[in-house]
Amino acid sequence: MAATTHKTVVSSLTAEQRDYLTQRSDHAGLRALLIHFGLILLFTLLIVLQVPGWPVLVLPQGVLLLFLFTLLHEVTHRTAFRSKPLNDALAAFCGWLLVLPPNWFRYFHFAHHRYTQHPEKDPELQSPKPATKATYLWHISGLPVTWNNVKTVWQNARGPRAYSYVPDNATGLIRRESQLMIAAYVLVTMIALLTDTMGIVFWCWWLPLIIGQPFLRLYLMAEHGGCAFVEDMFANTRTTFTSSLIRRLAWNMPYHAEHHAYPNVPFYRLPEFHEVVKEKLKVTSDGYVEFHREVLHGLQDRVE
Repeated sequence: MAATTHKTVVSSLTAEQRDYLTQRSDHAGLRALLIHFGLILLFTLLIVLQVPGWPVLVLPQGVLLLFLFTLLHEVTHRTAFRSKPLNDALAAFCGWLLVLPPNWFRYFHFAHHRYTQHPEKDPELQSPKPATKATYLWHISGLPVTWNNVKTVWQNARGPRAYSYVPDNATGLIRRESQLMIAAYVLVTMIALLTDTMGIVFWCWWLPLIIGQPFLRLYLMAEHGGCAFVEDMFANTRTTFTSSLIRRLAWNMPYHAEHHAYPNVPFYRLPEFHEVVKEKLKVTSDGYVEFHREVLHGLQDRVE
């Protein structure tokens, strides 16, 4: 009997199941968007008003901002909303906020989906993974990826290098988007200086982007960390069982094996798709604490 893989499971779905699971909705996407953006605006207001204890609020502001990456991920797939212009507009906005060029990221991410956990072809595997506790701590600090994002924007604006996953006819687009991003950063900085609002920019955006990074790194490591280098998405991708709060914050991406198995399923249908495939999942964790406990147990103690 042939082994069960994500391909055999997805191919076994009926036409009615496929239509239901892949149906897009502006309403569902906008509801989640209003909650996420509403919380960011609320914390921004509280920081600007300097309510008692306001510096403590910079951390949750950073977490909310950094987890816009999961929204960027969804609109990159154009599944968060039925409207393509709305998906693309939010990709541009979130990419700019996170210093992550959205069109470049789309090519990067689609290559990741096409070659998930392929040692030579998956672009996510181009950077070395933590092998010691020291490199683990350096990785989850988020400083390497923050610096790498800044370099990517700058290099792409000058003329993108030859990325294996970016077609030649897209290099002009990749260059222009980074140039526009830099121009917008300069414009915001100039306006902030002229209006004496640089403190708002720093406390509500720049600093939160740095101190929120560890939470996103801890979350993202669980998606494929320690998974097999095979083609089966149920074996090379992890689903992490967690609270509804974290699932909402991450736009249901803890159901990550489900997402990789069937990327056309919008985030709000992933819990239902999970019910269909949960017995077929091969790599799961009961929460992020358990995952990182196992990671730390397997790391070497030496400092490199």
